[in-house]
Amino acid sequence: MCGIAGWINLKQTKENHTESVLHSMCERIVHRGPNSEGLWLDDTVALGMRRLSIIDLHTGDQPVFNCDKSVIVMMNGELYNYREVRDELEKKGHKFVTKSDTEILPHLYEEYGEDLVDHLNGMYAFSLWDTRKKKLIIARDRFGEKPLYYGVFDGKLIYASEPKAMLAHPSVNIELDKGALRHYLSYDYVPAPMSIYKGISKLPAAHMLTVENGEVRTRRYWNMNWEPTQTGSIDDKACELRDLLSDAVRMRLVSDVPLGILLSGGIDSSTVAAFATQHATERVKTFSIGFEEDSFDESKYARQVAKHLDTEHYEEKLSATTAGDLISDIGTWLDEPLSDGSLIPTFLLAQFVRKHVTVALGGDGGDELFAGYPMYYAHMVAAKYTRVPSLIRKGLIEPVVKRLPVSTKNMSFDYKAKRFVRGATLDTVERHHSWFGSFSREEQNQLLTPKILSASDGDIYRGPRELLALCDATTEIEQMQFLDINYYMAEDILTKVDRAAMAVSLETRAPFLDPRVGRFAASLPLAYKLSGKSGKHILKKAMADLLPANILHRPKKGFGIPIAEWLKGRLNPLMHDLLSPAKLKDQGLLNAEYVQKLITEHERGTASHHKQLWTLLVFQLWYDNFLSVART
Repeated sequence: MCGIAGWINLKQTKENHTESVLHSMCERIVHRGPNSEGLWLDDTVALGMRRLSIIDLHTGDQPVFNCDKSVIVMMNGELYNYREVRDELEKKGHKFVTKSDTEILPHLYEEYGEDLVDHLNGMYAFSLWDTRKKKLIIARDRFGEKPLYYGVFDGKLIYASEPKAMLAHPSVNIELDKGALRHYLSYDYVPAPMSIYKGISKLPAAHMLTVENGEVRTRRYWNMNWEPTQTGSIDDKACELRDLLSDAVRMRLVSDVPLGILLSGGIDSSTVAAFATQHATERVKTFSIGFEEDSFDESKYARQVAKHLDTEHYEEKLSATTAGDLISDIGTWLDEPLSDGSLIPTFLLAQFVRKHVTVALGGDGGDELFAGYPMYYAHMVAAKYTRVPSLIRKGLIEPVVKRLPVSTKNMSFDYKAKRFVRGATLDTVERHHSWFGSFSREEQNQLLTPKILSASDGDIYRGPRELLALCDATTEIEQMQFLDINYYMAEDILTKVDRAAMAVSLETRAPFLDPRVGRFAASLPLAYKLSGKSGKHILKKAMADLLPANILHRPKKGFGIPIAEWLKGRLNPLMHDLLSPAKLKDQGLLNAEYVQKLITEHERGTASHHKQLWTLLVFQLWYDNFLSVART
């Protein structure tokens, strides 16, 4: 695992920035790669990287080259099929000088040009410089496990694994993208290709960017086919899925450093742990985080799975005091606001795991691929709900729901009911994202100042609507799965895991995101994935004889934290400081009176605004560390 950074001069004039600038950019992401630094510059381009040594510890430093050194590559990530690809390339006459997975890239480029990505199974963001054609290629993996940002400043395309590295370049300006702020408030993250910084873009998952003759071009190189093509019984397909997942885990166990499993006790991470115990050559280490608050604590299920699989299990508890100490530090390493509350336990888990291993496998991707989120079933309920006469909905049902007693327990009935009626009658795309996100369009009209409201056309959901044109799924639920893979999973879940783990130099791997598993899941009939209220139907069948029944069939809770209570206790002073009326009026972005109303109602218990307040609190932490202080 590594971090990359660099630039290319789009004009004909020679590059005038020095190696010290590239070194400064790489220093900003030293946490991604504490073991070594690689720099390569000529009159046109600058390529840099920081390395976390995982495979080929002694000869795997970067950059790597083809035989005549006309192609130079820097990569962040892991290529799990590199041994098979290397064997094929050697048969074609290619010579290798290291045992590194990265070295297959310049040789693949020699054989296949831009189509080299079609031969990769891995997580990656790489930069490739063709010295003969004067052509730069940067690309991001199919699902977006590894990040990549870029922007054009002063006639240069500048790129990096994280925005903070770009901010170290003297040509890069630091300015809030006001439209991106509205997207953040709607989604809880800033979706690609936007970033929170004006002029800086994310390269979306499964995209490639090329620069040649001063022209910048981006294209999507891969997409999932959602048309059901699988034939055979669900039992037959469950066996096939089991084989695919087993092999995906096997491939991701390759490492020259200690490795473990992130175990929540849910079916996804338990599946990964089960197959790891089958393929590992020594006793598997598993790690989990628990909470002092019972409704959020699932550590007993992780312990049960660990005992069932006979793993070497490690566990740590998260308290409000611990969280408060962590939260204050978020803004120092989170260079884009991300209000997923599970960022905190994910970071603590990464800190804890890193004391024991350098690589960890997790269960990310199972919910999106196999319809595990409750919202998928909720869309079915919403279709029936909208057929209820408006007089009954607005005059009876919704008033009753609004008067439900406020609970601060994890995924309480009143929370789910209020979220449901809030979005049930919206069109499918807006409904889906309103259930996930914090502030509706109507709430933003009260929250934001006129200068922010006027900076966007207000169609926050244009991006996912346009993306649906690429989706050949015919059912509404599978279309939402497609959007979740490209939006929520890529820009929230995978970003959260990447930032939290990389902040402590821990590499994470996701076997469910093997492209073979993704293609298989998309080709299955929806009924094989969502059966009544139960998601992951086929996965449960596949794992029936490997995991305890209560682990397979217990309701999904998610990796939440008790923010509602913490905002009234340990985090209350921090909330009042970051969201003080004086501070908000000085910023000129948020309506201080409306924010104070949210705080007062939450503290009195007349409403639970924890999700909205947490979203604002995280934004303020980012703002203070990256916008108020231009360069740290």
